[in-house]
Amino acid sequence: MRPGAESGAPLEGILVADFSRVLAGPLATMTLADLGARVIKVERPGTGDDTRQWAPPSSKTGATYFESVNRNKESITLDLSDPEDLGLARELARRADVLVENFKPGGLAGLGLGYESLAVENPGLVYASISGFGSAGGRDLPGYDFIVQALGGLMSITGDPEGDPYKAGVALVDVLTAKDATIGILAALSERASTGRGRRIEVNLLSSLQGALANQGQAYLGAGVVPKRRGNDHPSIVPYQLLATADAPLAVAVGNDAQFARLCKAIGAPELAVDPRFVTNSARVRHRRDLVPLLESGLAGAGAEAWQDTLVAVGVPSGRVSSIGEGIAYAESLGLAPTIEIHDVGGSVIGRQIRHPITWTPPLPPRTHAPPALGEHTEDVVDWLRHPQNETLT
Repeated sequence: MRPGAESGAPLEGILVADFSRVLAGPLATMTLADLGARVIKVERPGTGDDTRQWAPPSSKTGATYFESVNRNKESITLDLSDPEDLGLARELARRADVLVENFKPGGLAGLGLGYESLAVENPGLVYASISGFGSAGGRDLPGYDFIVQALGGLMSITGDPEGDPYKAGVALVDVLTAKDATIGILAALSERASTGRGRRIEVNLLSSLQGALANQGQAYLGAGVVPKRRGNDHPSIVPYQLLATADAPLAVAVGNDAQFARLCKAIGAPELAVDPRFVTNSARVRHRRDLVPLLESGLAGAGAEAWQDTLVAVGVPSGRVSSIGEGIAYAESLGLAPTIEIHDVGGSVIGRQIRHPITWTPPLPPRTHAPPALGEHTEDVVDWLRHPQNETLT
């Protein structure tokens, strides 16, 4: 069985040919699937997506890495070096509304699966290419998130100032690139609704990283400042960092002078709010080294969880450092429903996943089909592809 098309989903009726693997491409196509598109994932026979082997950890159904970005899809196996399978891949692309790929730039063109050749038969096709460093000078460079975090500057501003640079704790650049790809695809589909024509869009990890550098990137471009690693300190706001308490660090994010005054009062040091060294944010930034020990002295009388409750109650943003499990539990306590149950083909619950983060009004029921087994849908999809008269999937 294949994932069903839920009536009323925003992308119901959209067919996505997914020629991507690992993280950025599969996350983009899973987002489209979550929103109602039918996603057919094309995988290599025998091995499939690389991430099927990226374990541990594994759940009872497979590698959790693969599972995290491949729900609500169908899997077919095609050997693109085999003429018959390649013909099936071309037929899938001919029928698709969207094609997503992250082959080496130009890699699919030699197989007759490039945008220029496909657009002749399928002018409405939205063709999304994802690479590490673009299709020009960086076309031959391998695109791994870790390398892009290093080369793109993110690691230079992440970590202790006296220690080594650090990558983010998740493949953040891949995730950002997936979101950029999804935005581009949705914009192109919107344009197609009025013009009837598709587009090719290209995204790459390096550009997505640099697009996300925000204030740090503009500090360099606008003021010539080269940002450095600051640990958990913020370059322009104080206190906006971890502060020591009696038992554990506490994240405190003071965004204005009124919040600072409330913080000082709560920790029993109201005089700090009128001290000329600290009375404004700019002054606090200049006198950070003087201020932080004074704040931590006031926080030493209680633990992080108690201070979180106290400070939040008086309007000072704060939070203890939680595990991922604790973070999920916290979201549940706020009524955010952070997870969904995943079902097998028989409808039985086989696990949980993080839900798509958009909340809809009126409600959009989540799609909850488990990530597919390798080649699970090959027979049905190939039968459909071999009958060109059957343009509509059943």
